[in-house]
Amino acid sequence: MTVSASAPIVIPSIHYLAILPVIILFGASLLLVFLTAMVRTKITQVAATAVTCAASLAVLVVTYFQWRCIDKSGASTTIAHAIVLDGFSVVATGVIAVSLLLATLVAHDWAVRERVQGAEYQILALAASAGAVLMTQANDLIVIFLGLEILSLGLYVLVAFDRHRKTSAEAALKYFLLGGFASAIFIYGAALVYGATGTTNLTTIAYFLASNVVLHPGLLYAGGALLIVGFAFKVAAVPFHLWSPDVYEGAPTPVTGFMASIVKVGAFAAFVRVVISALGTQMETWRPILWALVLLTTVVGASLALLQRNAKRILAYSSINHAGFILLGIWAGTVRGVAGTLFYVITYAPTVVATFAIVTLVGGLGDENHSIDAYRGLARRQPWLGASMAVLLLSQLGAPLTTGFYAKYSVLAAAIDQGGSALALIALLSAAIAAFFYLRWAMTLYADETVEAARVVVPRATGLVVGVGVAMTLVFGVWPGPLATLAQHATLLFNP
Repeated sequence: MTVSASAPIVIPSIHYLAILPVIILFGASLLLVFLTAMVRTKITQVAATAVTCAASLAVLVVTYFQWRCIDKSGASTTIAHAIVLDGFSVVATGVIAVSLLLATLVAHDWAVRERVQGAEYQILALAASAGAVLMTQANDLIVIFLGLEILSLGLYVLVAFDRHRKTSAEAALKYFLLGGFASAIFIYGAALVYGATGTTNLTTIAYFLASNVVLHPGLLYAGGALLIVGFAFKVAAVPFHLWSPDVYEGAPTPVTGFMASIVKVGAFAAFVRVVISALGTQMETWRPILWALVLLTTVVGASLALLQRNAKRILAYSSINHAGFILLGIWAGTVRGVAGTLFYVITYAPTVVATFAIVTLVGGLGDENHSIDAYRGLARRQPWLGASMAVLLLSQLGAPLTTGFYAKYSVLAAAIDQGGSALALIALLSAAIAAFFYLRWAMTLYADETVEAARVVVPRATGLVVGVGVAMTLVFGVWPGPLATLAQHATLLFNP
């Protein structure tokens, strides 16, 4: 009997520039873990924040060189075509890096106020951000799942980070249980798509569906529907939104801002790749599902926010409403729709982080004072802080001369181009409903105080975050051209 020689192990080629952002974020996280284990005393908040901010800035620098590489050589794939380097992934990675930087500064001041020691928050935030970046670069359903789990595991712990509040642990448990259920649905959908196409690679799936007629598409349809359900949970689309208000309310407020920005970017980036790049040839099959998601998410998100008096729950339902608008661009399934979706997340992320920065300040010691009444007369006591909050709320409303206006316009226009006038009208009506609670909150800021309240202490780092958020909202609201051009040129590797 002869024994054949074992086949050599083939190592795929690696383009390290493409995966450098993930390496930097994971490396910074591991560095903090190593220092925590080796140093006898706890790592100071200043040191942990400095490492996290440095990693975020390093990722931003890398995205510049990635963009130049794409401009020179075009989009490409690496690591056996599992990772893609294109304009879409580069811009999404940059948004994640900016959001991480801003959220870390807010969390630093919150930790100092609450006397939280150690680098646990920064370690988990870096790891979760690496997972989000991996989702934006993924060209394979398995890689998307890995990024999704890396992102989720960090968030489960971050939500439970405040050990002094029972609601934090309760929110984390709910998020963990429902998140695990959603992950199981996603991976089952990936298995069904693999059974229908013979691959999990998004590029190969697209080529297979473009060059073959699937005679029995039931397996493909079921798998695609389950993938959409998995993504719908992560972006808090109705009816998969039930976790969102409780988790937003129970989590420490800086963590809520981190979730509202980074999760949206990573999840929607992967959503676009799967539905438009991989399954785009079957777009007419998915449009009815997406149509129902947009309808329910915009209307339910805006309507239920009217009933809330807790600032964090209002922003949770506001986030749900925004998810519905972002889904409009995916429903369109065109280059213009993708650009509109990307522009929306580019502008929404810093706006929502700055909004939660102010909510963190008003929440006060213990992070409990989140009633809308706590904002009564804030603009009279501290004009710049109240005006900043008003601008951020108006931007989320979609008022003219703010980034929110052009963001909503871009996805609505993309939907109308594809015959979605009725859906665009429904979304506009939901925006009219949302105007009530945004304007009610803004009017509270300028209302007369029934009782004299203490001034809100604004640390420098958090004040910087608020200033950056307001500046971006106003500057690019008046002059949206640069960001709009960036979103239009940040094309996918395989355009719809």
